[in-house]
Amino acid sequence: MNIEEVREIVSRYEGLTVGVIGSHSAEEVGIAAKSAGLKTVVVCQKGREALYAKYNRFLFDHIIILERFSDIIDESVQEELRDLNTIFIPNRSFTVYVGWQKIEEKLLIPLYGNRFMLKTEERTIHRNQYWLLERAGVRMPRIFRNPDDIDRLVIVKVRQKKKPLERAFFTASSTSEYWKKAEELIRRDVIDEDDLKNAVIEEFVIGPRFNANYHAWALRDTFTDFDFLGFDDRRQVNLHGILNLPASEQMSLDIPIKNEEIGHFGVTMRESQKPLVYDAAERFIRTCAEEYPPGMIG
Repeated sequence: MNIEEVREIVSRYEGLTVGVIGSHSAEEVGIAAKSAGLKTVVVCQKGREALYAKYNRFLFDHIIILERFSDIIDESVQEELRDLNTIFIPNRSFTVYVGWQKIEEKLLIPLYGNRFMLKTEERTIHRNQYWLLERAGVRMPRIFRNPDDIDRLVIVKVRQKKKPLERAFFTASSTSEYWKKAEELIRRDVIDEDDLKNAVIEEFVIGPRFNANYHAWALRDTFTDFDFLGFDDRRQVNLHGILNLPASEQMSLDIPIKNEEIGHFGVTMRESQKPLVYDAAERFIRTCAEEYPPGMIG
């Protein structure tokens, strides 16, 4: 889908409906859209619709329930969304369940943002988020291309076999430890051997974690280039439960540690360090505009 096709579709719209897939951050999108006085539509997968169709029904004017999220590509579903004058808000679940190639080539629904940047979250393509960070000159942990090169503590990020939206994490400080833990996860059916080949092996940086959240604007004559929204950190199961125990009890446990993300919580940073965060954002946004014009929106 190109910009001319988007403009042609939007030119026929009368009004606006904000659309989102029923997963990931759909509640937040619904709250924000209703706060702005906009109509909303949520696309749910059968069996996973209760949170939106029952418990948060007031957030969504229209609810579409499909057998599978990927059925959003069907022409009848797309026509229904276009008839509602839908602008779709993509999130990570949307990209994982529908597929970035189908979103780029087959989804004739206007999106908020740059649909050609959705694939940059994929770790198997060349011009991905790590490549963009490196091009932007943003300081980041060292990436090890081969487990044989491990010479310090690393964290390994692998897609989970049964939950492709989630990643399995494990740490290692040597090549032998890497293979020992990886083979155990394969044996327990947590990860797949093929996915391990595409794992990210990243230097484990000792220090506090800050996930910085930004919003980059397309209407730069009205807004600034971007807004900084705040920091958060993650809650992970069962890691956080284990960390709540004294060290002596942690050592006596004989259970596998899971690093699966289950939630987030807000954190703050000393203001003297924040200019570093803004500078990194400016570099990244500038690089995205050069490599994936018109760049990051959202």
